[in-house]
Amino acid sequence: MRRFRKTLTAAVLTTLLVGSTAGWASASSESAPSGPLPGTAAWLADSSLGKQLPDPATATPSEVAAFFAGLTDAQQRRLAEDHPTVVGNLDGTPVSLRYEANGPAGDRVLAYDPRGRGLIARVVGDLEHAAHVSVIVPGSDIDASTSDGTAQWAADLQEEAGDDTAVIAWAGYTTPSGIGPDLATGRLAGTGAERLARFTDGLDAAGLPDPSLFCHSYGSVVCGLAADDTDAGDIVVMGSPGMRADDVTALDTDARVWAAKSPDDWIDRVPHVEFLGLGHGADPTAPGFGARVLPADDVPAHDAYFTPGTSTLTAFAAIAGGDL
Repeated sequence: MRRFRKTLTAAVLTTLLVGSTAGWASASSESAPSGPLPGTAAWLADSSLGKQLPDPATATPSEVAAFFAGLTDAQQRRLAEDHPTVVGNLDGTPVSLRYEANGPAGDRVLAYDPRGRGLIARVVGDLEHAAHVSVIVPGSDIDASTSDGTAQWAADLQEEAGDDTAVIAWAGYTTPSGIGPDLATGRLAGTGAERLARFTDGLDAAGLPDPSLFCHSYGSVVCGLAADDTDAGDIVVMGSPGMRADDVTALDTDARVWAAKSPDDWIDRVPHVEFLGLGHGADPTAPGFGARVLPADDVPAHDAYFTPGTSTLTAFAAIAGGDL
């Protein structure tokens, strides 16, 4: 009974502590966008090409890529102009066409879903010609309106890694907002993992290199759940509350798994347990987990792993650029 009480206490503490930097915003649950994107009905009804357009809900990224490969440049551009919300979010669509469709949302936007809090993926570097691609998966309280910090991380990583590397700031899933049960459960992470896996499938279908995933805080839960469904060559987690796996083997991935945790990161106070659906499990930096642990002693805070001059950013850039 004493052990039961200890485990339950740890799980409750996890609920309270996982999002301790998120502020006392709200304890309500978030709802991820569901159903078809705005404009899908018009897209499916478009018969101007004399053939059915791929259904965004059922077509795989490789099927989408094959469809666009069979169109002329003019036909592609007309679809982007007539159906920007669909084309701009359809994984497997050529990169340049997604940029064109998402033009109103800003430069080099690879995805933009205006529903709810908004989802967005922004690119730093020349993605279409990159030898190396990285995707940053952020943690809680990040959406289309609060993703500038993640975009700055992408810029700092890309600058350190070099011109042959492109970095995507992927605020492409509904993150937990404020302090509440979403922070300590895998509900939103599970939906995010499905979106991340499809997104990386889309990169592959567009002919891009296998990505490296850089997963911060709750984003590492997303990456843990997506690990067996993505072709990432490297998965790097930092400030992680856990990956919902006991060890690297349980992730069932061929990717190299790396982990970093600063001694000044508040995440170290979060119990690494999973009980009755609360908590995210083992510490990825623990010796028994099996990840390759990166130095992080000079990282001053939970949100500072991409700070220029830190040992973590140097290591991240080496991984992103294929030098480590």
